[in-house]
Amino acid sequence: MLGFLSAHIPWNAISNLELRRSYIALRDHLVLLSATTLSNIFRREYALTVDAIKKQLPVQNEVSLTLDGWTSTDKLTITLVIAYYMD
Repeated sequence: MLGFLSAHIPWNAISNLELRRSYIALRDHLVLLSATTLSNIFRREYALTVDAIKKQLPVQNEVSLTLDGWTSTDKLTITLVIAYYMD
């Protein structure tokens, strides 16, 4: 999953037979999930992350959340969460 995100590969590429063969050639015991399953896992993890962030924020204030993601020059995937408190 991280490889797909950091390489900006769409989920549906996992159904490509040659891509699947190349992944399995690298690791013969690798279990490749479907694009739908990967998407569902990603959405669930996203929702869990947003819920965890909300639990850490003050209840009385309005907060605007901004999420941003990019890949560094070192090929590291970076996600940034900015919370702006509005009184």
